[in-house]
Amino acid sequence: MSAAKENELGRRDTGTLGKLMVLLDVVTHADGPMRFTDILALSDQPRGTLHRQLSHLVEEGLLEIDADGRYSSGLRLLDLASRSWARNEFRLIAEPHLKDLQDLTGETVHLGVLRGSSIIYLDKFEGQQPVRMYSQIGNTSPVYCTGVGKAALSILPRERVAALVADLAFHQFTANTHTADTLLAEIEEIRKQGHAFDREEHEVGIRCVAAPIWSENLSLVGGVSVTGPAYRLTMERLSEWAAPIRKTAEQIREAMRIGLGPRR
Repeated sequence: MSAAKENELGRRDTGTLGKLMVLLDVVTHADGPMRFTDILALSDQPRGTLHRQLSHLVEEGLLEIDADGRYSSGLRLLDLASRSWARNEFRLIAEPHLKDLQDLTGETVHLGVLRGSSIIYLDKFEGQQPVRMYSQIGNTSPVYCTGVGKAALSILPRERVAALVADLAFHQFTANTHTADTLLAEIEEIRKQGHAFDREEHEVGIRCVAAPIWSENLSLVGGVSVTGPAYRLTMERLSEWAAPIRKTAEQIREAMRIGLGPRR
């Protein structure tokens, strides 16, 4: 688990529900099953309280415990996540526009939403020649090194962006990953041009171009992107797709405004 994630978990520890959510985040973001002592070290809760909360989460099917006493994600989480994804209004509204964009570019198209200091991938349409990359539906990526993340930040008020950036723990994923100063400077450029690039900032060999999507009251802020391998997606090619990306984002925003989307 990254240091940034650990810091975020610590800040969210408020109230009973908040503490339960911290535990779920700790376990579900781990690389494998976790022992009680490992969770205790990350949760900053009394041993007795932690034991009761973990037992409750196991009883509810949100966590599972194996014969060695190690905790992992429960199957009920999969059920909840599946139903939430299938019924998400934003995803349903965006879906036909994402398909059109994938047909136009032939590359992988993502839909993401901003949550805290991360981007959650809400939908993904694989390119005609799929390339292995980190992004999967439900995965999160840092806001500072992804096209969708930077596009989303460009919509927020400057004081809100400054506060968020000041609280970030920047991890150098590649030689191109931003620092606080370079991120703020690029966000100003994104505000002017209406689209963002990921120049191999999160994964070596992966580039993207993205445009922001937001609701009128900023209750939803996210973006759409086209992503692919650097050897195929030159910066010239990405620049050519900037206008179609912005158009797709505008179409989704308009569809959101009038509530136009499939009903299931």
